[in-house]
Amino acid sequence: MKKPVFISAGEAADMIKNGSTLCTTGMTLVSTCESILKAIEKKFMETGEPRDLTLFHTCGQSDKRDGLQHIAHEHLIKRVVGGHWGLCPAFMELISSNKVEAYNLPQGQMANMFHSMALREPGKISKIGLGTYIDPRVEGGKMNDRTKDLEDIVGVVTIDGEEYLQYKEIPIDTLLIRGTYCDEMGNLSTEEEAMVLEILPAVMAAKRFGGKVICQVKHVVKTGTINPKEVVVPGVLVDAVVVCDDLLQDHRQTSSWYYDPSYSGQAVLREENKAAAAKLSVRKAIGRRAAMLLEEGAIINVGTGIPNDVMGPILAEEDIQDKITITVESGIYGGVPAGGIDFGISRNAMALIAHDRQFEYYTGTGIDFTFMGAGEMDQYGNVNATKMGSKAAGAGGFVDITTTAKNVIFCSTFTGGGLEVDMDEKGLRIKQEGRFKKLVKNVQQISYNGRIARERGQKMYFVTERAVFRLTKEGPLLTEIAEGVDLQRDILEQMEFEPLLAEELIKTPVSIYRQGAIGIKEMLEKKEGYQ
Repeated sequence: MKKPVFISAGEAADMIKNGSTLCTTGMTLVSTCESILKAIEKKFMETGEPRDLTLFHTCGQSDKRDGLQHIAHEHLIKRVVGGHWGLCPAFMELISSNKVEAYNLPQGQMANMFHSMALREPGKISKIGLGTYIDPRVEGGKMNDRTKDLEDIVGVVTIDGEEYLQYKEIPIDTLLIRGTYCDEMGNLSTEEEAMVLEILPAVMAAKRFGGKVICQVKHVVKTGTINPKEVVVPGVLVDAVVVCDDLLQDHRQTSSWYYDPSYSGQAVLREENKAAAAKLSVRKAIGRRAAMLLEEGAIINVGTGIPNDVMGPILAEEDIQDKITITVESGIYGGVPAGGIDFGISRNAMALIAHDRQFEYYTGTGIDFTFMGAGEMDQYGNVNATKMGSKAAGAGGFVDITTTAKNVIFCSTFTGGGLEVDMDEKGLRIKQEGRFKKLVKNVQQISYNGRIARERGQKMYFVTERAVFRLTKEGPLLTEIAEGVDLQRDILEQMEFEPLLAEELIKTPVSIYRQGAIGIKEMLEKKEGYQ
């Protein structure tokens, strides 16, 4: 029977050939093969090889220090096809300085591409991305000048009279995956990982192209130890296994800690150990106002930025976790999501499903509410959350989720760069305005297409600390302003376009600017949410 070889991280690096396509799995620092990535970097720095690799990765896989940061070197990587680089400044620098060819595709489409590639289908066919920068008639997902004149990796096809995007296959030569244990036959389990991810579909895609599968694990156990139902990848599909020799540094459950069983389902923390309420801040005020749009029984998604940093703690503080179901694109249902560099995991989750399966729900059924960060909104209701100036963070799951969600709530400060405010029960006062405007005539990059959203009848809100806009058929409508804010000076003069104005502007509830719970639970129960 076929068995994998057990090798060192350095030997794993030797398996990667010049000019080949390397695929990595993980999200933030969760399930990244840190030992192997460090070994690839070490070999390149010492010998100049491997070089000219194409890197394919669905999610952002860094915490600003480790993960893909290790292989973000000119000449080591020639081309990157990735989902997100917001926590990987080294890759953003390579992209902005035109030192690599760079394509950004929606995270969910990339995760589901593994199925299409494994099944030898003619690409992943989807409406996700139409009318955005992913569409080849707009930018084709090309994120810098170096890439503009290169071939399209996304096409447009017409089926039964309707347009779709065709995400073309990307043959995989080497795949890196991570698990907790494997047995002597290479059968892999992932019980202490904080996400399920899309490991098996990625393995199937790599095998379809004759690619090698290399796995990093904590320990090797005797064959027969692992329950067959807990085997995530059968050993016959694994070519090589690297046993991590520095678990505390190179096999961490996430960036901020080595292992916490409440994030991987081995334990449930007692109630007194729940997270403390988030401190009062502009970001929390925005999150609170956004949460007031919720409806009892809703299934919601929270994206990176303001939503993921504050929405979980807000729901816990308001004691409404049993009124709605919070999900995260990594496959999480329930619990209290972590934020920042630990995005994608949740303490005491009710369910953890595969990353690729989660996007079937998001892009098929469509989530009830999604809360997303945003960089810009323009006069047409287009939103940019993927590229600001030359810095390309990429989409992550933004394009997938916002395209089909029933309600899209963008959370953003009104201006950016140095904004300072005073907040209390009397309202909001601007101490120092931000240096740049976020309400612009035309967004730099169309991550969310306002016209298509209006045609679909989607409900969209743009929530800030001082104003709320709602997307209408005619464009963005200003519906609400905060107490203490001057309409002309603090809103209209801080925009590049003149918005539609509601016949009667309502006032933002001043409760969002004070300490302590503000009664969102009672609001949901009485169905008195501010719309």
